[in-house]
Amino acid sequence: MNLEATSTSKPSFLEELRIQRWDDHRFYHQSRVNQSLHFVSACSFVAAYVMLAAGRPIEAALLGWLVSMATRQSGHFFFEPRGFDHVNQATDEHKEAIKVGYNIQRKVILIAAWAATPVALFYDRTLFGLFEPREGFAGYLWNLSVLWIWLGVIAVFLRTAFLSITRDPRTGIVWATKILTDPFHDILLYWKSPLALLRGEWIDPMDDVKARQNTPG
Repeated sequence: MNLEATSTSKPSFLEELRIQRWDDHRFYHQSRVNQSLHFVSACSFVAAYVMLAAGRPIEAALLGWLVSMATRQSGHFFFEPRGFDHVNQATDEHKEAIKVGYNIQRKVILIAAWAATPVALFYDRTLFGLFEPREGFAGYLWNLSVLWIWLGVIAVFLRTAFLSITRDPRTGIVWATKILTDPFHDILLYWKSPLALLRGEWIDPMDDVKARQNTPG
């Protein structure tokens, strides 16, 4: 469900992907600080993709979680306005209830799971037999990186499966596609945000949103 779609006919895959991206932008990225952090996060995620493809999981996992996820989620938690959304005429509660992906509550659970994994692995280097024990700190980092990568995969898979069951399979696949390609899309969308922030613009006027709202039909 989203506030933009009004037609009873089902949109195409690419149109549904565009709608999910558009709703994500207009509902959850009005802070220029949040946008700028997403730009940093997106660049870091692309670098993590390259490192993962190059067979460097430790660097990929550390960059992906400690830099990319930290900057991305801190933007949402600490800088994005959480009151009534005057641009979209929607309450924060309404937006959280209809969010396709991870809302704040689900993000808290994911972050808690992420934060618990290093502690659990420290006390049990095999993590209940899931890993071969590796010697030294380098071995610990290797297993932790694999664990963090799998945590990301499982998080995407579970949400995709949930959406596929509660809505329809294509909605889940569209969301998964959005998540995996967000870094590239965010770079194109928010590369100017740090410049706007340097000019003292803390909140995006969302002229693109207002222009579409004022477009007839």
